[in-house]
Amino acid sequence: MKQKTSAIVLPEGGCTEVLLHACCAPCSSAIVEWMLQNGVRPTIFYFNPNIWPREEYDIRKEESKRHAESLGLQWIDGDYDHETWRCQVEGLEHEPERGARCQQCFNMRLLVAAQKARELGIRHFTTTLASSRWKSIEQITVAGLAAQQVVPETFFWAQNWRKGGLSDRRAQLLREYGFYNQQYCGCEFSQNRQYLKETKKT
Repeated sequence: MKQKTSAIVLPEGGCTEVLLHACCAPCSSAIVEWMLQNGVRPTIFYFNPNIWPREEYDIRKEESKRHAESLGLQWIDGDYDHETWRCQVEGLEHEPERGARCQQCFNMRLLVAAQKARELGIRHFTTTLASSRWKSIEQITVAGLAAQQVVPETFFWAQNWRKGGLSDRRAQLLREYGFYNQQYCGCEFSQNRQYLKETKKT
C-alpha cells in the first residue's frame, strides 16, 4: 500500500533522483519505500567510517547492499577508513551523545555524500541518519546545509524521516526483511555508553 503522508514533502521544485546516504538497512527501508512510491529513485551511498569494530561495519554494509539489490537500486560503497574518522573527532572522544563529536561526524559524512552526489551528477542528497532516535535532527540539518554550501550545485533535502508513520513502517520492514538490527549508533564511544546504560538497568 502506498504511504500517504503530508509530513514528508519533496524539495521545492521537485525531485526525481536523489543520493541517499544510508547508515544501515533498517533505517533506509521505509525511506526508500516512500521515495519509490512518490516518484523518487534513490542511489544508495553507504559511507560510515565511524562504525566500529570492522566486523560490525561489514555486517551493516552487507545488509544495506542486500536491501538495495532486492529493489534493483544502485548501491555505492564509500569504503571504510576508521582511522581518518578518528582523526576527525580527535579531542571529542568524551563528548556526550548528540554533542560536538556527533556534529563533527555528521559534517564529515554529509560532506562526502555531497561530493559523491556532485560526482554522479545528482542534484539532491539526503540521509537516513534523520530517521534514527539516537540522532539530533538539528545537528544533521546543520551538517547537510553546510555540505551544500561547500559543494556547488548540490542541495540538501532536509527531512525528518521519523514522521508520517515511517518509524512504524521501519519496524514492519525490519521484520519482513529479517534485517540485522544494531543496538548502538556505530562508533566505539556510543557503544561504550550503550553498554553502561544496559549495565545500570541490570
